[in-house]
Amino acid sequence: MKHKFSHFTCSLCGTDYGPEEVTYTCPKDGGNLDVILNYDEIKKQYSADKFMDVPEASLWRYRALLPVEDPGGYGTPLHRAGWTPVYKPTRLAKKLGLNDLWVKDESPNPTASFKDRASAIVVARAIQIGAEVTVAASTGNAGAALAGMAAAAGTQAVIFAPKTAPPAKIAQLIVFGAKVLLVDGNYDQAFDLSIQATEAFGWYNRNTGFNPFTAEGKKTAGFEIWEQVVRNQPKNSKPLTVFIPVGDGNIISGVHKGFKDLFALGWMAQMPRIIGVQSEGSAAIANTFARGDEDIQPVQATTLADSISVDLPRDGVRAVRAARETGGVYLTVPDEMILAAIAELGQVGIFAEPAASTAYAGLVKAVNEGIVTTDDPVLVLSTGSGLKDVKAAMQAVSAAPIIEPTLDAVKKVLG
Repeated sequence: MKHKFSHFTCSLCGTDYGPEEVTYTCPKDGGNLDVILNYDEIKKQYSADKFMDVPEASLWRYRALLPVEDPGGYGTPLHRAGWTPVYKPTRLAKKLGLNDLWVKDESPNPTASFKDRASAIVVARAIQIGAEVTVAASTGNAGAALAGMAAAAGTQAVIFAPKTAPPAKIAQLIVFGAKVLLVDGNYDQAFDLSIQATEAFGWYNRNTGFNPFTAEGKKTAGFEIWEQVVRNQPKNSKPLTVFIPVGDGNIISGVHKGFKDLFALGWMAQMPRIIGVQSEGSAAIANTFARGDEDIQPVQATTLADSISVDLPRDGVRAVRAARETGGVYLTVPDEMILAAIAELGQVGIFAEPAASTAYAGLVKAVNEGIVTTDDPVLVLSTGSGLKDVKAAMQAVSAAPIIEPTLDAVKKVLG
């Protein structure tokens, strides 16, 4: 089989593996594998101005830097993942005292979350290797993304989800035709069960922090941040600071991988500073960063932000490095700030689920603590739509009053 990448490298021990030697994690130590592109060959064929297929308004515009073949599927949701908008909410910037603030909104993705990026690449890989069934464990978004992308490609998906996952997310799974199994347990138990099923039935596993191609899908957000914001900044400006919500660590490590690819190719002059934000109720990676080591210790996750509620992060080491290697930090915020952030983003027309608003809550904390200042250009990654978790959204705002159908009742409410 012809491959579009050079090799895999273990993120822990540094061992290299050929494209067909391994499938998921390092056989020696279980470390996450980095997919390494052939940078010299890419530089011979492309330049910073001529590597993206500009007419393609999706992540497939970066097919030259992706390790899978384009699976086709034009005119389907498979070719609509990615290339999400970047907004510049000036009122929020003024409120925070920032000169430049952007919010990259992932809700326009086909299943309304960032996870479509990873699933599009994983489904393409599954097609390439002839896998008939792709399986994932998910609290909702990753599963919905896999189910949607698999449906678009005409392949089968199996999803293990905790029975406590938000109903709107479970509805997506079922509507997309996936085989859905609700686990009487948490995400980590669903994850372990999906691995057992993978081994027992020979399915292809999409799990984040397990399948190396998930980060390859998520890195495309880093490419877009570069194309939409970074390369348009003045040459003497400070590095962009990017706030990213963190659960199992695969999004932040994926975005970091995108920046590293561009930097290795010589197309990005300076690396953006990456700041990871976790809920205080699910802060295993932030705890590790604070200790200064890479020994990820599990926690008992209790946050209402289900998409980042993880006891044992599966991509924790690379997530720690994403902040450490770029001069960033990790911040933790309480659920109260996460809910308040939903309301604040809503005031400028961005409807974020709790996991997505966590990044903005982290920015608020960073401003208050002087971690970012007025002249720091800042981008917040909002990873999913508030329609994913309406129950949480309603906790962030006051309930609408019920009135009698009279003008006097309207006047009374309006005061």
